[in-house]
Amino acid sequence: MSKFIEPLRGVHDVLPAQIAAWQHLERITREVFAGYGYEEFRVPVIEQTQLFKRSIGDFTDIVEKEMFSFVDQGEDHITLRPEATAGIVRAVISNGMLREGRLRVWCMGPMFRRERPQAGRYRQFHQIDAEAFGFEGPDIDAEIILLSARLLRRLGLTGTKLLVNSLGTPESRATYREQLGAYFGAHEAALDEDSKRRLKGNPLRILDSKNPDMQRIVAGAPLLLDSLDAGSRAHFEALCAHLRSAGIEYHVEPHLVRGLDYYTRTVFEWTTDALGSQSTICAGGRYDGLVAQLGGVSTPGIGWAMGQERIVMLLEKQGLGVERGRPQVYLVLVGERTEIAGFKLAEQLRDAWPNLALQVNLGGGSFKTQFKRADKSGADFALVLGDEEVARGMVAVKALRRELAQEECPIAQINERLGVLLGLKSG
Repeated sequence: MSKFIEPLRGVHDVLPAQIAAWQHLERITREVFAGYGYEEFRVPVIEQTQLFKRSIGDFTDIVEKEMFSFVDQGEDHITLRPEATAGIVRAVISNGMLREGRLRVWCMGPMFRRERPQAGRYRQFHQIDAEAFGFEGPDIDAEIILLSARLLRRLGLTGTKLLVNSLGTPESRATYREQLGAYFGAHEAALDEDSKRRLKGNPLRILDSKNPDMQRIVAGAPLLLDSLDAGSRAHFEALCAHLRSAGIEYHVEPHLVRGLDYYTRTVFEWTTDALGSQSTICAGGRYDGLVAQLGGVSTPGIGWAMGQERIVMLLEKQGLGVERGRPQVYLVLVGERTEIAGFKLAEQLRDAWPNLALQVNLGGGSFKTQFKRADKSGADFALVLGDEEVARGMVAVKALRRELAQEECPIAQINERLGVLLGLKSG
């Protein structure tokens, strides 16, 4: 017998027992975005490789080490998307959506990075993504952060921390890059190999190092906030004022740069200490030059991404797990003539109550066996249909979770009776 095929390393299955938490997260997400006027957007999971090289940056870990890229039969260079923003920017440009001016959108779906798998970090993972285009002021920065804060609150999550910083304009950042290059150059002998390589290409990337041995050197680096231009400083101060007025607690983290090269001015992260090393659960920032960089008309933009796996893990850690879906009614069929009548009855009930969760016993089984299945299903009621009931046009109704006497009901009236027992509403 051949060995079964193992799943690919770094990918995982979301099993039925876990799916309720995912559906809960997705439902709350849709409600929160609708409350802020953001429209859903769906973009392909494959794009031209050049899209990510131009947007994310050549000296990022994603482009250098982590992208799933290949050349297809038509010799096109293809990449499975490692993040959503670049694809959304490409889509709004190619579909002429920026001609309409301002735009607020969101999407949800799988991303792909070939990184070392660990808890909360997978090679196929899922993100919720929010993006806004055409807004120049700090008010949109505040709104998009408030949106993420509300989503976390609606989910009931606690113990999260908001970190904010400003990267300034490309011009002020160029000045800072020189200062940073000089500082890290003076400490080059103590840098790890990744940092030495980044020193030559983009020393800001060194600030994003996750190597514990680098933290002492990084902590002594010059602060970007000290090099901000006047406009960026005013923008950042206005953002902080908006957050304070909304009652959002935040912490200025001067070494927060994020891992992608397209960010300008505002950057932020939501973190938690409940998930070990995978502490970031939501992150984003402003990318005012990205649309022009990808061939569109110069348009300011801002967005964030939230890791769905990490949010589900956090829900479980904080005891906010969602009850697994279960049927409300289990239909027991005992006898030779009950199967056809039972299926007819089940469809009749589903027609009457579109939201009814009804499970039909399949595969036969004794009366006792079927009742064990009914109880295990978690259903509130069992409907029992045997040959005798079919002949008399009746169905037995037995409560499985309440102390109610078993009763019989004419099949012609079971719709109404079941609606009363379950408190069902039409529609």
